[in-house]
Amino acid sequence: MLYPTPSITPDDQRVLDEVEQMRVRLRHQIQDRPGKWTSGLRKFLTADAVAASNSIEGFRVSTQDVQDLMDGERDVDVTDENREETLAYQRMMTYVQSLHDAADFTYSKGLLNGLHWMLQGHRHTPRKRAGQWRTGPVYVTDPTNRRVAAYTAPDVELVPDLMSELVAWLNADDATHPLIRAAMAHLHLVSIHPWADGNGRMSRSLQTLMIAREGVLAPEFSSIEAWLGRSVNTWAYYQELQRRGAVYRPDQDVSSWIRFNLTAYHQQAQTVQHQMDQSTAVWELLGEFAGRTGLDERVLSALHDVAVLDRVRRARYEQAEGLTLQQAQRDLRDLVAAGLLEPVGRTRARFYVEGPQFPAAVLELARTPFTLTPPYGE
Repeated sequence: MLYPTPSITPDDQRVLDEVEQMRVRLRHQIQDRPGKWTSGLRKFLTADAVAASNSIEGFRVSTQDVQDLMDGERDVDVTDENREETLAYQRMMTYVQSLHDAADFTYSKGLLNGLHWMLQGHRHTPRKRAGQWRTGPVYVTDPTNRRVAAYTAPDVELVPDLMSELVAWLNADDATHPLIRAAMAHLHLVSIHPWADGNGRMSRSLQTLMIAREGVLAPEFSSIEAWLGRSVNTWAYYQELQRRGAVYRPDQDVSSWIRFNLTAYHQQAQTVQHQMDQSTAVWELLGEFAGRTGLDERVLSALHDVAVLDRVRRARYEQAEGLTLQQAQRDLRDLVAAGLLEPVGRTRARFYVEGPQFPAAVLELARTPFTLTPPYGE
């Protein structure tokens, strides 16, 4: 038995409508922007989601370092374990994102186990098998005391049938809004806990996949994993899951879970909208600066990364502009000579931050914080 999907309140419907309005606006903005410009934002949002979801499980790598790892940088100051977890999750998420328009798509046990192997294959052992259902009990420990079981998953004998029921539910076509169904899928999977490890990230990824399959907005702009990864929201996430009880009880009202997810959707949409607007404004201001100073337009992407993401590496700039190694090196050397950039580190580990002549107005615009509005007026 799975949790029944609760009816939404008029207040929930209002929040859902506001989320939809923001997502439609974002879609139109993305369609109106050059591919090169949106590509950088897509990469950042993917890296942010990977960094955030991994951080919930205790693997802490900054969004900037995740981006560097995604770009193939080797000299990134992270532990081997964090590197492996980051790259595994990034590969799995890349595949999830690619499924947004896959033809003849269907959910299956094989798909879910395949995604799990991509996430956990590097940790496969006879006791903790990747890509296969668990063979014994599994517990979610209290985040404040690892010796206390905050949740005990269903008996192992129940897992195959529960997963069959979940797959049938995923493939069913009902009248529930896709964002609500995605939230319920997350709850179903994380409650069944079918694998020995990686259940949290798999549940969040399934939610992202379902949102992506809806087709309203590209998956990079749809995931709530970055929102969940903020410390205050992570704690609220744990508390919300603990409200379901210490054991699997699907015969309960989960309206508070829906409200929690609607808040996440709303505030993540606000965040992405701000990042989109801010990034656009920064690009335009840098364009004006380049026009006044005679800078080549192609260096705007390097300056934009520094303003918005705090740094840029040579490889990222080279890839973004389709340059040769020598061209990228020359451009960055010229920007350093002009005082616009400043190198940090040596040789392959080097990256660039703003120099003393970097336009102050651009930095102020890029780094002014914004305020999130609670959708329920809390």
